[in-house]
Amino acid sequence: MAYTTINKSTAHFNTKLWTGNGSAGNAQTGVGFQPDFTWIKARAGSQGSQSHILNNVVRGAGKFLYCDSTDAESTDTNRLTSFNADGFTVGSNNSVNASSTTYVGWNWKAGNAQGSSNTDGSINTTYTSVNTTSGFSISQYTGTGSNATVGHGLGVAPKWIFTKCTSHTSDWMVYYGDATDFLKLNENNATEDLDTVWNDTAPTNSVFSLGSNGDVNTSGRTYIAFCFAEKTGFSKVGTYTGNGSTNGVFNYTGFKPTFVIIKRLNSNQPWCMWDNKRSPFNVSQNYLYANTSDAEGSGASINIDMLSNGFKLRASGSFLNTSGDSFMYITFGQSLVGTNNTPTTAR
Repeated sequence: MAYTTINKSTAHFNTKLWTGNGSAGNAQTGVGFQPDFTWIKARAGSQGSQSHILNNVVRGAGKFLYCDSTDAESTDTNRLTSFNADGFTVGSNNSVNASSTTYVGWNWKAGNAQGSSNTDGSINTTYTSVNTTSGFSISQYTGTGSNATVGHGLGVAPKWIFTKCTSHTSDWMVYYGDATDFLKLNENNATEDLDTVWNDTAPTNSVFSLGSNGDVNTSGRTYIAFCFAEKTGFSKVGTYTGNGSTNGVFNYTGFKPTFVIIKRLNSNQPWCMWDNKRSPFNVSQNYLYANTSDAEGSGASINIDMLSNGFKLRASGSFLNTSGDSFMYITFGQSLVGTNNTPTTAR
């Protein structure tokens, strides 16, 4: 069993569902903490195909990015309007609160504040908001155009990083544990090899490395970086090889997953996303794609089971389980047994 010091996972990550009412000031409560990073997607209804909306405390609630687009950061007081003690408030914009449209919001806790400068790297961050307990930080930095390092504040090396230029159009660049390769969150592309992205250097306990690639380090441009470290019993980043069977691969995490993202590495396939709120029972078949604005889908070709200690593939499709092909995943969840010896329940 994977014992953990995070006895209440919902104090660090939680999923919130709601139905829009079309009115400003629609407060979403019950998250369980003040979120510092909220990722919202319309699911179904007349506005189900709206883009993903990503807000974070470092940049401020009124500023947002689309993860399915290369667009620079925008400001809109009618989208996510505030981070609150037990959730967040959305305005009247169709991407977050159209009448009768259903929505999902994934929420992470960082430092509950904009943070302060981190000086561990060759680039000093403007702000870094950190939650060392759950292994999550948000950092803002300005590019130099030359090989550099940026402090993440976690105290352990992150396993998943995604960065986006906020001041200009750019791709979302993703580190998933391989310092020589990268993925793009806004595209379905296979993994690519380019040493000017991560400078072919793995993150350390204090910094992550950048090359001169414009999507991560153009001189004078501002960037945001989201860094996730693995935490026993709470989060895990890994890879697996598909077996092409509906009795698919089981991936041990050591905790009961509540949110799973899977991306095929060696072929062009979408970023598939599941959670325990949209699919409260197995099989988990309600999925979204991180790299498109598509509404929520459901079907046997993209099924998984979320179990007490990992997740199991229940489909043979090319999205998540082609025989012999490689896939990466990141997942968050609830420990099987914590330091308070309280067991969790299976599904």
